[in-house]
Amino acid sequence: MAGDGDCARCCFSFVFTSGLAALFLWLSLRPYKPTLYIEDFSVPALNLSDNSAAARNNHTILFKLTLRNQMKDKGVGYANISLVFLYNSTLVVANHTLPAFYQGHGKTAHRKEAVEAAGLPWVEALASNGSVRFRVRAATRVKSKIMLWFTKSHALLVAGDVEVGASGRKVKKKSIKLKSGVAGPHSRWLRMGLATLFTFFIL
Repeated sequence: MAGDGDCARCCFSFVFTSGLAALFLWLSLRPYKPTLYIEDFSVPALNLSDNSAAARNNHTILFKLTLRNQMKDKGVGYANISLVFLYNSTLVVANHTLPAFYQGHGKTAHRKEAVEAAGLPWVEALASNGSVRFRVRAATRVKSKIMLWFTKSHALLVAGDVEVGASGRKVKKKSIKLKSGVAGPHSRWLRMGLATLFTFFIL
């Protein structure tokens, strides 16, 4: 009987150790999606201190997008990045596409761009007394590069709200992180894996 108990304990120990090793291996190899931020955002036509015709007729949206790859051992390949700009989070006023590119591990990329706004109710926006909200949506597909190989690509869909003040620039001094707002499948599987290992450990 004692031999059977020792065998069972050995089998359990082997299964537990193997599962733990597999989990840590998966955690070390699984890719993390990059993070996107709006660093700068301005709309010259909404600058209430400049009443010149040039400013009022300048319907350009100027922005600076920052893309950060926080993985220290994996690069990231981006497909074309589609950007959509919405007035008051509902009315689409501009679209823009950033070309595909590769980003090295632990690197940060900056894209300073300009896009022409169309269909924006300028009279209404100016009447708001310098408080206008825009929503920026970004959509692309990303794949990680591990050594010489690329992983399968995954969709990256994020968005963020930008408030523009009377100066025509974004109110927040800090960068605005574009978020998905929904936990991805990786986090769900991670929680399930940790819960399973914790249950085995308790038993």
